[in-house]
Amino acid sequence: MRRGIIYEAGYRPLFSGHETFTLRYGWLKKSYDAVQSAKNLQDSKAIFFDDDAIARFGVGKNMVRSMRHWCISCGVIAEDEETGMLMPTEVGDLLFAEDGLDPYLENPGSLWLLHWNLCSGDNLNGLKTTWYWVVNYFSEPVFSRDKLVEKLAQVAAERNWTSGSQVTLKRDVECFVRCYETRPVQDLSSIEESLDSIFSELGLLTRSGHQAFSFVRGEKPSLPNSIFVYALNNFWMRHSGATSLSFDAIAYDVGSPGRVFMLDEPALAERMLMLENFTGGIFRWSETAGLRQVLRSRPFESSDLQTLIRHDYDALATGGPR
Repeated sequence: MRRGIIYEAGYRPLFSGHETFTLRYGWLKKSYDAVQSAKNLQDSKAIFFDDDAIARFGVGKNMVRSMRHWCISCGVIAEDEETGMLMPTEVGDLLFAEDGLDPYLENPGSLWLLHWNLCSGDNLNGLKTTWYWVVNYFSEPVFSRDKLVEKLAQVAAERNWTSGSQVTLKRDVECFVRCYETRPVQDLSSIEESLDSIFSELGLLTRSGHQAFSFVRGEKPSLPNSIFVYALNNFWMRHSGATSLSFDAIAYDVGSPGRVFMLDEPALAERMLMLENFTGGIFRWSETAGLRQVLRSRPFESSDLQTLIRHDYDALATGGPR
């Protein structure tokens, strides 16, 4: 049986909302600040739709809607399903509050954290179907935009989704590719294009021909250990209540760190070796009798994870040990 959120009964797909714009630098901080300043007001849900929205954010009407969409999908703000009110999330506060770790997204770890929220299934509030499905289910080594559209259309037909028209899927796939494609910098215009999406810095998608692409799997040097542990802990909480978790689950299951961060087995094994020291023994790698697994003494609390990330970011900023 296929596992994962999009195969659950009652799941409602999301193939739109970005207005064809990729997530740009500055959008999350601006959106977070606006919601934070109005978080106790009943009209917080109107921040992105009222008459002042264009002046407030300094962009056009469609871009304002896109900013709202990306902020929710990245788990920086959340929308109450009943009232429509918007509130900052723990991740939003961690990165963008007055004492936030990285309000201008200068640390690559912040981009990995936002990517995790987009593609792992941790953030159900505005889960982007194309992002989640491509990263967790699609496995062809070389592919085209048309191939992604074709496969997504098959899934939509299987699940009887009515919102996945061919035109909508094409626009969503195009936005996905532009989000992650790494472009070689050749001149000033290509630099401006490369800044079109914050996620192109992650180096996850590259061209394999004029109309072909491939994902870049392997070690991710810019992925901090703290963000990896954050992801592993959250995946574990979703996956199982057991005190051990197999290497294969971490590497290959839907919504796992191996899948979402596109780590191959050697790269993931390297991450396993640092777990005991980095987590103070809360997570421990074990490889006995051919059984590869991680053991845990207890789950991390949210406050523990935030402390771990803060210490890791401080160490990276000062060049100290991690």
